[in-house]
Amino acid sequence: MDSHGRDEQRVVWAVVGSDIGPLMLAATRDGLVNVVFHASDAVRDRALERLAARLGGEPVEDPESPLLAEAIRQLRAYFAGERHDFDLPLDWSLISGFNRQVLRELASGVPFGTVVGYGDLAGRVGQPGGAQAVGAAMGANPLPVVVPCHRVVESDGGIGGFGGGLETKRKLLALEGVLPEPLF
Repeated sequence: MDSHGRDEQRVVWAVVGSDIGPLMLAATRDGLVNVVFHASDAVRDRALERLAARLGGEPVEDPESPLLAEAIRQLRAYFAGERHDFDLPLDWSLISGFNRQVLRELASGVPFGTVVGYGDLAGRVGQPGGAQAVGAAMGANPLPVVVPCHRVVESDGGIGGFGGGLETKRKLLALEGVLPEPLF
C-alpha cells in the first residue's frame, strides 16, 4: 500500500524505436497499460509522472521484462508488415466509462486495413449522434496503435484528428494499405 491507502502496482516501461518514431510502452501485471508517441526524454518523463500518479508507485525501466517482451515483439512485427492484429493482455485501468466502451469496440471491431467513421463507431456503442464523444475517446486512448484509433476517420472522407499527429496517422494508415505511401 502507498501512503494514500492504495495498492501500489508495479509498472515497467521501455522506449522502443518504430517507423513512426520512439514509442514508450508501459505494462502492469494485468497487461500493456500505455503506449506513448514521440517518446523524447521530456515526453517520456511526463508520461511516467502521469503513470505514477494514476497507478501508484514509481515506474521502473525494464526493457527485458516479460511483461513488455511480447508487446515489443508484436509491435516490431506490425511495423515490419508481418502482423495485422495484436494478441496482448491489455490493462484498461487508465480509461473508464464511455471511453473504455468505445475503445474496446474499436479494438475488437475494426480490423487491420479498414477504417470507421466517428459517427459509425458511436452508433456501434449505442450512441448515434455521439461522433464528438467518440473523437474525445480517441484522444484519450492510452493504448494507441494497439487499440487502433488511427483507423477512425471523418464520415466525409477526411482523415480526422490524431493525438500522435496527422503525419503519424497517415503513416499508420499507409502501413495498413488504407492510404498510399507518401511520396516523400
